[in-house]
Amino acid sequence: MGATDQRFDAAGRFAGGAQYIGGRARPGTSGRLHAVVDPATGDEVLRYELAGPEDVDAAVTAAAEALPAWAGATPAERSDALRRFAGLLADQAEQLARAESVQCGKPIRLTTGFDVPGTVDNTAFFAGAARHLEGRSAGEYSADHTSYVRREPIGVVGSVAPWNYPLQMAAWKVLPAIAAGNTIVLKPAELTPLTSLMFAQAATEAGIPAGVVNVVCGAGADAGERLVGHPDVAMASFTGSTAVGRRVAEITTRTVKRLHLELGGKAPFVVFDDADLEAAVHGAVAGALINTGQDCTAATRAYVQRPLYEAFVSGVADLMASVRLGDPFDPATDLGPLVSYAQRDRVAGFVDRARAYATVVTGGTAPAGKLAKGAYYRPTLVIGAAQSSEIVQDEIFGPVLVVLPFDGDDEGIALANDTPYGLAASAWSRDVYRTGRATREIKAGCVWVNDHIPIISEMPHGGCRASGYGKDMSSYSFEEYTQIKHVMSDITAVARKPWHRTVFSLG
Repeated sequence: MGATDQRFDAAGRFAGGAQYIGGRARPGTSGRLHAVVDPATGDEVLRYELAGPEDVDAAVTAAAEALPAWAGATPAERSDALRRFAGLLADQAEQLARAESVQCGKPIRLTTGFDVPGTVDNTAFFAGAARHLEGRSAGEYSADHTSYVRREPIGVVGSVAPWNYPLQMAAWKVLPAIAAGNTIVLKPAELTPLTSLMFAQAATEAGIPAGVVNVVCGAGADAGERLVGHPDVAMASFTGSTAVGRRVAEITTRTVKRLHLELGGKAPFVVFDDADLEAAVHGAVAGALINTGQDCTAATRAYVQRPLYEAFVSGVADLMASVRLGDPFDPATDLGPLVSYAQRDRVAGFVDRARAYATVVTGGTAPAGKLAKGAYYRPTLVIGAAQSSEIVQDEIFGPVLVVLPFDGDDEGIALANDTPYGLAASAWSRDVYRTGRATREIKAGCVWVNDHIPIISEMPHGGCRASGYGKDMSSYSFEEYTQIKHVMSDITAVARKPWHRTVFSLG
């Protein structure tokens, strides 16, 4: 399985172009070509023409034209379409997994065991949730009126997704939007468009009307900014870095549209001195290395209470050293490459600069030999860094874990909160009062107890502070994708109401 075309035939699959607008594939119109590259081999997977502003306009028009019928469909009709969609994604699971692995470098074990089944489950969840868009019960909150709340679609949604989980992020953006009756234009990262396009195509094949789900694959400065600032886009949703999130917020403010931001993270992993050491070591390595560390909720800062610190560092170093780097399509591979050579070099830069003030215990290099031509980087453990240092404070987005000691519980929680971010965290202890305090006081959108990373469709994902606001997944995501309307009806049939006298008198 060495050749790229044996891994996934992207050129054949997307021969009609890498834009999906109004239910059909078409080429971009920017005049600029872009290559999707297999980061494990450096081989080109697909060369396609990027979307330009005209493609974004066409996609928004298609979404706007599809909106009245889709918004007017009954919850049952939308639910049935989503149920068929989930079944079709399950049927296409192997090809989706292969496409995700070839464009991202993800091990096939991860795409078949996590990315694809998680997406199928998420789709099935929203098939059910589409039938439960409930508002507050009707009632007489004024003695003379009945009030009730309608939950209505916002309109056309413009979403920008990142490159680390292209398939899952497509699902997280598209599913709550369309389950609530909106239509959507999704812009995936130009590095990794394959599974987002396949997801949109499957939606149409499942009977979701053309124009409900559209995908434009272009650069952020051209397609992305045009999409989130488009006057006919009623809501924007962005997942990516905090720096770019600020730019998106500036653009959307000009047109006063709804905005959902899921931004960077620097998740603390707090190990108290009564924790199960083996569980914490295994959890830290898995939590730090998932998706080669390219996960905004990955364990990046481990704070370990001093009695366990040395044993924890030793255990993590030994376990990291046993992790097998290799071809993503080899089922024996534990860790694949980073998404690109540029991302590998960025991660290496963090580690190389840290050598001046910290100690690299294991890793810290790219592998030699047959893996040298890929964007690989060894699992890396760093100790001895100051809390204020770059490697502790900034998001690295690679297979790097920094471990720092702490003494009392107050210090551990304070250190966990000592970054601008607030997306995810974990606390490790056998004491329910300790973990209960940690879950209350650590500032994050999700705090795991004695585990790190698991997500489920029924529960929300999203952060606070510099990690953004709003929720993906779960029924809570409908708060982002619906407009609340209060309807108030007179029940008295009285023409001359007493409150009118506060405005005019009858003389």
